[in-house]
Amino acid sequence: QLQLVESGGGLVQPGGSLRLSCVASGITLDDNAIAWFRRAPGTERKGIACLSSNVGTTYYAGTVRGRFTISREDATDTVYLQMNRLTPEDTAEYFCATGESRGGCSISIYEYALWGQGTLVTVAA
Repeated sequence: QLQLVESGGGLVQPGGSLRLSCVASGITLDDNAIAWFRRAPGTERKGIACLSSNVGTTYYAGTVRGRFTISREDATDTVYLQMNRLTPEDTAEYFCATGESRGGCSISIYEYALWGQGTLVTVAA
């Protein structure tokens, strides 16, 4: 069964850090591009970070660049999103997704076919 399962969300104070995990089953992540998206309350899902299949390319949305880091651990087919210096504006449901590798990566939702169920991150004092 092909699936992605996120974990690691929770409540964190402003300025704090969290690391989200996304474990794949039924699929080998090093054959695919992978990305993280988030959906804040009342907004649409937006891409925030992606990683190419050969891990040679990453891209970050301006809202998270310099604070978030996407990485992959091939031995466990796990992708991580390290989130530092969190602010209340980072409060959202976070999703990982994987899709066909085209040599690079994209944060467009239309490039990804397999999605996880999401994990909630709340940044509040």
